[in-house]
Amino acid sequence: MRALYVPILLAAVSVSCSRRAEVTEAATDPRAAGPFEVRVARAETRKTSRELAVTGSLLPDETVQVSAEVAGRVAAIHVDFGQRVRKGQVLVELDRRELQLQLERARAALAQALARIGLDPSREEVIPETTPAIRQAQAAYEDARARYESAKRLVKTGDIAEQRFIEIEKAYQAREAALEAARHELRVQLAAIQALRAEVRLAEKRLADATVRAPFDGAVAARLVSPGQYLRENTPMLTLVKTHPLRLRVEIPEKAAAQVRVGSTLRFRTDAAPGEEFEATVRELNPALETRSRSLTAEARLKTSDPRLKPGMFVQVRLKLAEDSTVVAVPKEALYQVAGLTKLFTVHDGRAREHRIVPGVELSGWFEVPAGEIRPGDIVIVSGQALLVDGAPVRIQPAQGR
Repeated sequence: MRALYVPILLAAVSVSCSRRAEVTEAATDPRAAGPFEVRVARAETRKTSRELAVTGSLLPDETVQVSAEVAGRVAAIHVDFGQRVRKGQVLVELDRRELQLQLERARAALAQALARIGLDPSREEVIPETTPAIRQAQAAYEDARARYESAKRLVKTGDIAEQRFIEIEKAYQAREAALEAARHELRVQLAAIQALRAEVRLAEKRLADATVRAPFDGAVAARLVSPGQYLRENTPMLTLVKTHPLRLRVEIPEKAAAQVRVGSTLRFRTDAAPGEEFEATVRELNPALETRSRSLTAEARLKTSDPRLKPGMFVQVRLKLAEDSTVVAVPKEALYQVAGLTKLFTVHDGRAREHRIVPGVELSGWFEVPAGEIRPGDIVIVSGQALLVDGAPVRIQPAQGR
């Protein structure tokens, strides 16, 4: 009896261990467990416009560092940081005394040159045909010519000696050369007067340059100098920016470069105006793509002026690529994220099938999914994804079906 009892006991132990292994396997492998009840929905096709999100920056229409073309000491600054200015408004004045003296010296030199040819400074634009020196040389020339004509007749009759005629002829030629020299001197003096007139205009310009004016309507972004400071030529004094119209500069990826043309409308948002959308019209396009990023630089002008928008702001631009594009979409609840991955489960033959996807744009509670991975009409699971693995048996809740 004792020998018969041992095999029976061993058989019972073996059956018990086998049942425990089956229970353990069922607990650890969901595919071995009973079907899970899940709610489902069907993938649908939706119409949407294809858009690309890129980042951009707002820039001022114009930016300039105001400077003077002349050196001098700052006498007065009439504007300060943040102040708005109008075109032509006086911004900075330099000490004008030295420049005024230079102008007076240039005018005096011009008056002196005009006096040499017998012109009044008030009639400096008159170009004389003669001068006292020319008239004097002309009179001497006429007298010498009369003597020469008379001597030429007398030498033929023998009334004067040949030697005397030669002396009179040489005197005539000398007077003629003196007249031509006087006329040449007039041309030289007129050229010198033109140079002196240019000196006067240059001195006037330098005097005017001591007063720095705004080149356009804008605002002072920086004040770089102080009264009493001595500045060399072209030393920056102020930074002016023109904030209307603002420029929008954006880098368009290579795949979307063909979609952007001059005249295209760009829509953008910014954190400075939450919930609002602004528009800008493309005015310029870089003729070539940037070699490193393979992107196309586009510049647009804002259609309206808004005080909330400032140069230097970072904006999010939506670029429309296509109108009424058909996509496959699933409910938001169908997407399950774990460990940085996005998963989606479909139902085939009573079992869950796992799909790892990259979701597209959101469409009012639905998300675009890859059309090659999910087809319209596919049954997708919208509940209990955390308990599912690929191949797990599932049972659809009839009351929750869609």
